[in-house]
Amino acid sequence: MHSSTVRHARRMPAIGAIVALAAGTLVAVAPAAHAAAGATLPFTSVEAESASTTGTRIGPDYTQGTLASEASGRQAVRLGSGQRVEFTVPRASNAVNIAYSVPDGQSGSLNVYVNGTRIARTIPVTSKYSYVDTGWIAGARTHHFYDNARLLLGQNVQAGDKVAVESTGTQVTVDVADFEQVGAAATQPAGSVSVVSKGADPGGNGDSTQAFRDAIAAAQGGTVWIPPGDYRLTSSLSGVQNVTLQGAGSWYSVVHTSRFIDQSSSSGNVHIKDFAVIGEVTERVDSSPDNFVNGSLGANSSVSGMWIQHLKCGLWLTGTNDNLVVEDNRILDTTADGLNLNGTAKGVRVRNNFLRNQGDDSLAMWSLYAPDTDSSFENNTISQPNLANGIAIYGGTDIAVRNNLVSDTNALGSGIAISNQKFMDPFSPLAGTITVDGNTLVRTGAVNPNWNHPMGALRVDSYDSAINATVNITNTTITDSPYSAFEFVSGGGQGNPVRNVNVTGATVKNTGTVVVQAETQGSAAFRNVTATGVGAAGVYNCPYPAGSFSLTDGGGNSGWSSTWSDCSSWPQPGQSNPEPDPNRNLAKGRPATATGSQDVYTPGKADDGDANTYWESANNAFPQSWTVDLGSSYGVRRVVLKLPPSSAWGARTQTVAVLGSTNGSTYSTVAGAQGYRFDPATGNTATVTLPAGTSLRYLRLTVTANTAWPAAQFSEVEAYQTS
Repeated sequence: MHSSTVRHARRMPAIGAIVALAAGTLVAVAPAAHAAAGATLPFTSVEAESASTTGTRIGPDYTQGTLASEASGRQAVRLGSGQRVEFTVPRASNAVNIAYSVPDGQSGSLNVYVNGTRIARTIPVTSKYSYVDTGWIAGARTHHFYDNARLLLGQNVQAGDKVAVESTGTQVTVDVADFEQVGAAATQPAGSVSVVSKGADPGGNGDSTQAFRDAIAAAQGGTVWIPPGDYRLTSSLSGVQNVTLQGAGSWYSVVHTSRFIDQSSSSGNVHIKDFAVIGEVTERVDSSPDNFVNGSLGANSSVSGMWIQHLKCGLWLTGTNDNLVVEDNRILDTTADGLNLNGTAKGVRVRNNFLRNQGDDSLAMWSLYAPDTDSSFENNTISQPNLANGIAIYGGTDIAVRNNLVSDTNALGSGIAISNQKFMDPFSPLAGTITVDGNTLVRTGAVNPNWNHPMGALRVDSYDSAINATVNITNTTITDSPYSAFEFVSGGGQGNPVRNVNVTGATVKNTGTVVVQAETQGSAAFRNVTATGVGAAGVYNCPYPAGSFSLTDGGGNSGWSSTWSDCSSWPQPGQSNPEPDPNRNLAKGRPATATGSQDVYTPGKADDGDANTYWESANNAFPQSWTVDLGSSYGVRRVVLKLPPSSAWGARTQTVAVLGSTNGSTYSTVAGAQGYRFDPATGNTATVTLPAGTSLRYLRLTVTANTAWPAAQFSEVEAYQTS
């Protein structure tokens, strides 16, 4: 999914699991006492930049629109004619898949060498499926630079052997190689109906569409068998229900079509497994159903062991798909989403899949028309979504995102997004409990060109409405995020609050800017969140357009206690926290609380920078207190109290005491209770001078009387280090 909304840009843009990269192999290392993140895969990936080469290494680079920024690890190897990259084989294998890019409009091939000897087979490379333009998506640029090509080597290689690929003419940028031991082709199940028996052409010359339809009709309640071969379908299948479609394995049985199943309903019990569907989609046309599955498979269906490539979407699921299981699949090189549960999904499990090079969200749930409920994304490995998020949850009830490994998101995307962005109506916002547990995010988050500032590795976004669901984020590992780790934002610029968020048990390593990026009002509690290698500061807390975001320290947190001091600028990766202007108002925009509020006159109105809005306490209930968290301890020497300057506000005296605290729990009196006169004739302001040596993080005003109204009232509270 994507947004065409251009968010109000109030800041200047930034420029620009523990995960082990050993011998070029990306391996997820589970946090202690927690399941490993990501899928259990039949292959092992080796990064080209870690291999020996006569070519040129490019990257790392996180700049939208560059070849390196879309690469796995943000690095790759560029080969000119005759240049090669040689991989050390990590496991017993007889097949390899290469992720690569060639210049737009070009094609060619890669020679393949095993232990120095060239084999007869070559790997074709082409730009046909790359360089996608989606000008209607705000912030998009030409993207989707890479493609994947696979080859059975025709021989077995062992761990430690050498496999090299060599450019034969055109320039080829090699990103990563996947080494796999492909088993023998499966044999036909007893009692199944072969598509060949109905006239399908395994040589790929004839149109096999009708043969597939006839086999499906003949096998109701049974199995359609797709023998090894290449089959060409010229139109989509429909009426698919109560049947199993089974191939000999995804390296052997290959269906060539850009629209495999397209149906709005099904009675269900559809099981699709163990073959490949490879399309010819070269652009993204959202009005066309150029998908592996478009619509409904019906209840109690499954998709497993599939290789899905060169389509717009892998699965765009609407209608009834209750209790669907999607597992053990590879979804590569789609121009839009890998999988999208487009409303009404119940009990769907998407698990142990591998997704690479999506042109939109790799995995998404979008609660359009009716909520997705009790559904989950679990133990998936996602790499290089190049125009959106790795995983996105747009609304829904009781959703889980567990034990996924997401790496290398690009423009407009976080590793994981939990969002109330609706795109269109009717939409069902987040409700119940949203569980985000055990996920590992590597090099995720990017600059959003529509916002002119970064998106975090894990984003909670009250885009179109407040988040009132309980969001539990637990056992998270965030490594090498180019910008922030956790972001709380109202992406539509409306300032909708984010509430009820609990972040427990997170490890953050080498984040480019901050650990927490709070840009809207609301609150979140943090427990046992540890950070090392923080680029700029622990917290950026600058809600827009007003209000405050409260961070509750539940204990066990370390390494991110500092706060970015200047809300007028965005921290850049690795930038140190600037020295604050000694004349700046320390309280402006900071999280504020109160013992009570009247109607819409909430605590954040007293430090939002607008003297025409105000906080009013509960009426007839003195004493009343208002408290602001300045983020760090400061030597505060002067507090300026304001009421709206309008002459409609008559003169009055409020009795105010000033208290301070460094920890938010123990307060001491800084300035005793005294009457302060507010008069519109002199600006409706009063100044409290604090003693030299005063140091506080939490500033509290306790009001015991007001001569004009039975409540405490402040339109602005300003705190300064200068007297």
